[in-house]
Amino acid sequence: MERSGTWFKFSGAPLCYLMIVSASLLVRAASVNSQYLIGIGSYDITGPAADVNMMGYAMSQQNAAGIHFRLRSRAFIIAEAATSSSETKRIAYVNLDACMGSQAVTLAVLSRLNQRYGDLYNERNVAISGIHTHSGPGGYLQYVIYIITALGFVRQSFDALVDGIETSIVQAHENLRPGSIYLNKDVLFDANINRSPSAYLNNPLAERNRYQYDVDKDMLLLKFVDGTGAAIGALNWFAVHGTSMNNSNLLISGDNKGAASRFMEDWFANGQKKSSLIREGRAADVKVSNSKSTGGSSNTKVSSERNRLRSSVTTTQSTPFVAAFAQTSSGDVSPNTLGAFCTDKGLPCDFNHSTCDGLNELCIARGPGYPDMFLSTKIIAERQFQKAVDLFENAQVKLSGRIDYRQTYLNITGVTVDLSSSATTSLPNMTTCPAALGFSFAAGTTDGPGAFDFKQGDNQGNLFWRLVGSALKPPTPQQISCQHPKPILLDAGEITVPSPWAPAIVPIQILQLGQLIILSVPGEFTTMAGRRLREAITATLVERGYSTNIQVVISGLTNTYSQYVTTFEEYQVQRYEGASTLYGPYTLNAYIQEMKRLAVALAEGSSVDPGLTPPYLVDRLVGFLPGVIADSTPLGINFGDVKQDVPQNARYTAGDVVEAVFWSACPRNDLFTNATFSSVEQQSTNGNWIPVYDDDDWELRFLWSRPFFLSPQSFATIRWEIPTMAAPGVYRLRHFGAAKPLIGSSLSYFSGTSSTFTVS
Repeated sequence: MERSGTWFKFSGAPLCYLMIVSASLLVRAASVNSQYLIGIGSYDITGPAADVNMMGYAMSQQNAAGIHFRLRSRAFIIAEAATSSSETKRIAYVNLDACMGSQAVTLAVLSRLNQRYGDLYNERNVAISGIHTHSGPGGYLQYVIYIITALGFVRQSFDALVDGIETSIVQAHENLRPGSIYLNKDVLFDANINRSPSAYLNNPLAERNRYQYDVDKDMLLLKFVDGTGAAIGALNWFAVHGTSMNNSNLLISGDNKGAASRFMEDWFANGQKKSSLIREGRAADVKVSNSKSTGGSSNTKVSSERNRLRSSVTTTQSTPFVAAFAQTSSGDVSPNTLGAFCTDKGLPCDFNHSTCDGLNELCIARGPGYPDMFLSTKIIAERQFQKAVDLFENAQVKLSGRIDYRQTYLNITGVTVDLSSSATTSLPNMTTCPAALGFSFAAGTTDGPGAFDFKQGDNQGNLFWRLVGSALKPPTPQQISCQHPKPILLDAGEITVPSPWAPAIVPIQILQLGQLIILSVPGEFTTMAGRRLREAITATLVERGYSTNIQVVISGLTNTYSQYVTTFEEYQVQRYEGASTLYGPYTLNAYIQEMKRLAVALAEGSSVDPGLTPPYLVDRLVGFLPGVIADSTPLGINFGDVKQDVPQNARYTAGDVVEAVFWSACPRNDLFTNATFSSVEQQSTNGNWIPVYDDDDWELRFLWSRPFFLSPQSFATIRWEIPTMAAPGVYRLRHFGAAKPLIGSSLSYFSGTSSTFTVS
């Protein structure tokens, strides 16, 4: 082909050239019909898999000891297509496989984005939301009350989140392309129940009668397609706690929502097959003799990275599909759908206090796979995944219209609330309070009960625990009155030594994406609290000219965390959620009032006061978790050697479990981000070993242990539950790690392999 001026002369394959030109024109035509630019990103945020306390249950003994499956940050950027008449706007929505958004993490990410892109991404148009798994490493929040059980601030947890979120947003930014968004919505049954029904029943009867269920059953999904019509991602919201994995779990896990994301992404990668757990193996159709374990050997981290199965997000058209299962009004919503029972007698727990003969420790909720928490997690994940697939495949409503946003920082501890039009009280004005926790906070929930003699529904307290709490900071008479009827156990908002114990300045945000309105809130709204907020914002916008067909969804646990938000009536009951509503009985009223201000500004195109910027406290935080001193093995043993092997000449079938134990090193030495500690490899017909499962797979677990606390010796158990669709053939288990020497700072990377075994 020759070029002359602006004309091409063909000297070979004109048909091929015409096909390329035609395809290009088709893409351009599709782009013209795409109102938005869409970018997606996804990156590993798995924190330290050893020693670090899990965030969520606040159980001091629940420290990470391996990986169930890896955690990810999933980013979606939606921008208006460029026009010559106006400045384009964009939003970035990030869904984290983490317990919640963190103010410190959000501020750090925004600072990094500012260094890269200037003011393109900022606190007004970026939302970072957690799925609320209770099985992720903690220590990454900046307020003392949330890092006590983690022994303070954990830099590794924090950095893994900040690095991963930034990378996922950068990926999404760099692969922005013309595309369209479709919305679908339907009910999902048998995936959630109300864990505090006695509090819900305290809401007005007339209000409750407007709803069929005491939890939200709706799943709202967005389907993202590029300019050619090819699907590139999905994002949905559904209310259910990340507590299918109970407080005895020690493996890092995204719980039911993280698993649903993995299932849907694998479903799409596998050609949209109906089973979420299918992985096509490579059958070895020649006989291969069994071989023994190879023993530990020196290696590089690159070897582990090569054993990782899933592709990273790139700027190419082959970007992997990203599916995010976001959190909404889940404050009183449990995945343990069988209900709460007494572990000693098997009878239902006391309805009002969730106790068994007065003890809350014996009242524990049961998931649908009881007594197997892994099965319960899988079932709830599968139900969300299957509903998401149905919504995805039938999404027809195309989003159109502007992108816009409003955001402010709110001093939530002293909001004057106008209640003149509220049915809650006849008083014209009340205020929110400095943060405080009630006695029932220490009782925990039926998903994860607390200890001692605390119980839910306690609005009296007792003298002993009042004295204990007052030793830190006795609440003032004004605080006691403001928080009434909550008996104050811990006056957290008025403790500032060594640094603030609870947040005072929190972000609230409204994002508009065509017909969809996203309300970003920094906490866990109960079902009825969420309904009141959605209805108030919908009415405010409709009154100002918005269509009655707008969809309003709450994005919970977003940008920071300030615990629970109940209705005024639920607060009076003082179950766990009410006791954990930090800022007093009018907290919800304050959020509704201030969110309505943002909605008015959004509708009228006016600006809002940005409020006071929250403090960045990371430099003031300390951590007391001991570091890794050194790793060692017994004399004559190498890192990666097999301690307990697969039986010789073993044969297995689907459903069997294969295990091997290796001499290992502390996983805190290297997080193996975007790599893997464990792998299942299958032998191909030419004798090569092909990785077919890794840390990111449901079926493969990496369990780490040591003989005693701070022992330099440790073990890694690689456990593979053989899935139904595993191809027949010869397999082996493999472990990767990094050991820290006593002298020097260079890590020694190693790997080990088990004996081979046959799957038939």
